[in-house]
Amino acid sequence: MMRCYAGYDVVVDEHGHLTEPKEWNMKIARAIAGEEGITLEERHIRVIQYMRENYFAGHNISIRDVNRSGIVNLKELYTLFPGTPLKKAFRIGGLPYPESCV
Repeated sequence: MMRCYAGYDVVVDEHGHLTEPKEWNMKIARAIAGEEGITLEERHIRVIQYMRENYFAGHNISIRDVNRSGIVNLKELYTLFPGTPLKKAFRIGGLPYPESCV
């Protein structure tokens, strides 16, 4: 389905994740974060950048990977992206629905 975020028309899947991650930008990220009730700050952006770099390098990303990254620990990840941190961070970061989520 087509959605408009910050003036950009993008296609999203049934979970609200962009289908074309390369169409993502920070304006889109801030708009999606707003829908999630999150105001992006530097820590959020560092997590999202880590996830995007690893995604484009062909790596599957799990919560454990983020915890081991040294960027944030597990508790901080849940504070930054409450409830379902991996799903929310992937969605805000313009990435497809995470394979590790059921």
